Amino acid sequence: QVHLVESGGGLVQAGGSLRLSCEVSGISARADAMGWYRQAPGRQRELVAHITNYDVTTYGDSVKGRFTISGDYAKNTLYLQMNSLLPDDTAVYYCFAVQQPRQYWGQGTQVTVSS
Repeated sequence: QVHLVESGGGLVQAGGSLRLSCEVSGISARADAMGWYRQAPGRQRELVAHITNYDVTTYGDSVKGRFTISGDYAKNTLYLQMNSLLPDDTAVYYCFAVQQPRQYWGQGTQVTVSS
């Protein structure tokens, strides 16, 4: 059975940093693709970042230059380093994995950035 468990969310002031972790079990963290989406109240779900099994990374426009996605494949864990956080980054962050033909999701972790 596949499980994705996020951690590392919390409350931080604007300009601060957080690192989210996504521990993966049941599949390799070097899945076809893995990444992070976020959803804030009243907003559509938004791609934050993803990384393919060839280490090709893609970032949402609103986080480019501030967030970095990476993986520790020995630990089967995906990370999202978030720097220079803004109040608009406040959302629930979800980890996902694609292992064709299936897609898997974590339960989400709340990130709140105060102004």
